[in-house]
Amino acid sequence: MYSTVAEQMRMLDKEGVPHAVVPGVSAFAASAAVLGRELTVPGVGQSLVITRARSRPGSMPPGERLSNFARSGTTLAIYLVINHLEEVVEELVPHYGADCPAAAVALASQPGEQVVRSTLSHIARDVRAAGMSRIATLLIGRTLEAEGFPDSFLHSSPRQ
Repeated sequence: MYSTVAEQMRMLDKEGVPHAVVPGVSAFAASAAVLGRELTVPGVGQSLVITRARSRPGSMPPGERLSNFARSGTTLAIYLVINHLEEVVEELVPHYGADCPAAAVALASQPGEQVVRSTLSHIARDVRAAGMSRIATLLIGRTLEAEGFPDSFLHSSPRQ
């Protein structure tokens, strides 16, 4: 999903090494499963942005700032975020609000799995308190607490 796969395939192709790409379960999907939550919920949030935290100036294409994605209120799944939590929170709170549900999941569905459920304003503090220092996926959005929402079109009764 990210450029490292393309880079690895390019190197293998250059050396004439045969390879295959085998699909697996992405960290955002495994994290949602661990949390027992859907990332899109009818009437709450129908979109999901999968991105990463900016690790250094210029490392993201122009326009792909977290605040740009956040303006819509869509659910976010952010990779490579553990060392940038405070900056991410600062950028997102104005768009989602301090009380927006947030969760950090490291090693989702694997031995050593760690889960921290919190709010956007407290997620950095809670992750640090939990001693989470591994690569984690950060999920942010109202879908993480949604209840009482209507059935999806696929599962609702046809209207008479």
